[in-house]
Amino acid sequence: MKIKINRCLITLLPIFLVGCAVPGSHLSTGDKNLVSHTADSDIDNLSDVVNLYPLTAQSVSRYQVKEHLAPQSNPELDLEIAKYQYKVGIGDILNITIWDHPELTIPAGSYRSASEAGNWVHADGTIFYPYIGVVEVAGKTVGEIRLDVAKRLAKYIESPQVDVNVAAFRSKKTYITGEVSKPGQQAITNIPLTLLDAINRSGGLAENADWRNVTLTRNGLEEHVSLYGLMQRGDLTQNKLLQAGDIIHVPRNDGQKVFVMGEVNEPKLLKIDRAGMTLTEALSSSGGINELSADATGVFVIRASDNKSERMADVYQLNVKDASALVVGTEFELNPYDIVYVTAAPVSRWNRVIKQILPTINSFNELTESLLRIRNWP
Repeated sequence: MKIKINRCLITLLPIFLVGCAVPGSHLSTGDKNLVSHTADSDIDNLSDVVNLYPLTAQSVSRYQVKEHLAPQSNPELDLEIAKYQYKVGIGDILNITIWDHPELTIPAGSYRSASEAGNWVHADGTIFYPYIGVVEVAGKTVGEIRLDVAKRLAKYIESPQVDVNVAAFRSKKTYITGEVSKPGQQAITNIPLTLLDAINRSGGLAENADWRNVTLTRNGLEEHVSLYGLMQRGDLTQNKLLQAGDIIHVPRNDGQKVFVMGEVNEPKLLKIDRAGMTLTEALSSSGGINELSADATGVFVIRASDNKSERMADVYQLNVKDASALVVGTEFELNPYDIVYVTAAPVSRWNRVIKQILPTINSFNELTESLLRIRNWP
């Protein structure tokens, strides 16, 4: 009799389910318009466009995309600095001194600074000086201005001794933005200003700075600079002599993300710090693999491919069944947006299936027993 009731319940179960409200959201794809792909772009099997590379002590060094940064000099920069001469611009203030002729030199006095008492370069690039009148100075070095003034004053003064210097540098600026302690503008002066000087004058890098992807924008063209290579590795070729209008931007490290998922004790999003991050460091920061459920042979790093037309992703597999293999993980540097995934052991996956089925079986048995009790009720 019990067998007959069970069969009857199995037959009626779909009817019961149709009439019941199922909790939670659901998205049905059966009644949607399926957009088909062309034959060239259709990927029937994702595995066909994913490469798998085992990580071993012998192979790990081949899979690294290391920055080719090493301590080296920068002869071109040294030559630029040696030849550097500041050229006067609009807004600068000049001090012109004629020795033995104080009447031609405006005294600074007790309450006037050199910049207040100097000759301001007007919008047309000129200054006015006694006897000689208007002098074109914009675009010239102080040496060239000295020769010009002395030559013109020679008509009025015998062998004039002229000295010219810039009292205030106001015409040329470079701009430091982003993750530095004191962002803002910095004046270009008669002392050559390099990228490293500008960063130091800005108080150094902020805590969340991405020092590997600094950008230098000049005349509308953007160039990437690695402060990591410059400061940490001593690669002086990353240093640049700054020019007027240059914009240095130090971005945040928000893009330096690594995702740790799967059978780890604390799945989380990690940020690569200034020193970088290895696979072993990522696992450690996530509490390590779950020793009760993880498959130690299946620690994977999933990395999007640079050339999507050839393959979608590269997958690197580390077997840490022998814990000493974690040393290999310390040699594998992670890239931004890498996914570290630890698979579950087969028995863990089976237990999850059973865990999903058990509530249904138990409910079905309880329903069967209830119906039997109703049938046997006198």
